[in-house]
Amino acid sequence: MRTTLGSPRAWLRAHPLIGDSALALVLAGLSVTTAVLIGTSDPTGASGPVDAPDALSLTLIALCCVPLALRRRWPFVLLCAAEVAQIVLAALHYDDGLTGLVSLILLYTVAAYRGLALSLVAATVASVSYVISTLLGDDVGGWMQQTFVAVVALTVWVVGRSIRLRRAYLAELVDRAERLERAREADTRAARAEERSRIARELHDVVAHHVSVMTVQAAAARKVLDTRPEAAKDALMAIEEMGRTAMREMRGIVGVLRTDGEAGELAPQPGMVDLPGLVDQMREAGLRAQLWVEGERRALPPGIDLAAYRLIQEALTNSLRHAGPAARAWVTVRHDPGELLVQVEDDGTGAGGRLARGPEDRPGHGLVGIRERVALYGGILRIGPRQGGGFEVRARFPLKDSHI
Repeated sequence: MRTTLGSPRAWLRAHPLIGDSALALVLAGLSVTTAVLIGTSDPTGASGPVDAPDALSLTLIALCCVPLALRRRWPFVLLCAAEVAQIVLAALHYDDGLTGLVSLILLYTVAAYRGLALSLVAATVASVSYVISTLLGDDVGGWMQQTFVAVVALTVWVVGRSIRLRRAYLAELVDRAERLERAREADTRAARAEERSRIARELHDVVAHHVSVMTVQAAAARKVLDTRPEAAKDALMAIEEMGRTAMREMRGIVGVLRTDGEAGELAPQPGMVDLPGLVDQMREAGLRAQLWVEGERRALPPGIDLAAYRLIQEALTNSLRHAGPAARAWVTVRHDPGELLVQVEDDGTGAGGRLARGPEDRPGHGLVGIRERVALYGGILRIGPRQGGGFEVRARFPLKDSHI
């Protein structure tokens, strides 16, 4: 059962000194009581004569048990001290109460919190001390008793080592998971930064085109303002429309900064009108692709036009790479009022492999770029398995009114 936050067990784990102190006091009290009862009621003992308890014996028992409160800090030192106290008690023929439990607890602590070498030394010290105490106290006992003691001590040591190894294994797993998470986040940030830089370059070309057209129109309006007012009016209206479009693009790119400082490409960027050529390229590469365009076609904002094209391009490329040689792909573009729907599906058998890099696990850089593009324009994206087999990528782009 897991330890819940605020439970007594969790509180004791957070304050080990308190729990160890209580354990030490309980064992000390039980050991003193046992020694007094045995020494006064049955001085001959079950295994040999014992002297009546006095201040020295009770002090040795207390000194053996009370330091148990610091067992997590100095387990080996306290084990040696406890064994020395037990040897003295056996040599003076005093009953040692329950100090044997103290030795087992300290042996477990050394095995669970210290290295292998020190834990082996602790086991040797405990074994030698037990043999010396047995011989000095004339309490050799039978072979069954000695075998039982040896099995119990060995079991305690093995349990301690197992817990230490398990704790180290879990710590390594946590550390490895944290390292992998940091590496994945770094890769994702790098992919997003790279994709944002590419988006910035592409949109820079779109906005630069609009500004260039506005400059030409303004120059033409200035030249014909006095002689041909109607022509100047048409030029000013074109400048107004271009300005509104440029403002929309600038608003969509807020927060996307160019990081490489390279000049944008001068060639015009592709758009939805280039989809037939893209589908033909995929067919020539071996993917049986088909294109459907539904609804009334309309002029799209340049940024959305480019983002939708790149999305289809990335999805078809993934289908070509992962869907299999006999796969088919369908591209559907639907123009709805106030919305553009783009959907790419395939019926390939490689969907399971592609899910490993889907949004639920470790997204590839291409899918990260798709998400960035769709989110940049307030769209909704779904990437996942297709009903009936295969894979699909679906995006909805909102189309806003063209006003500032």
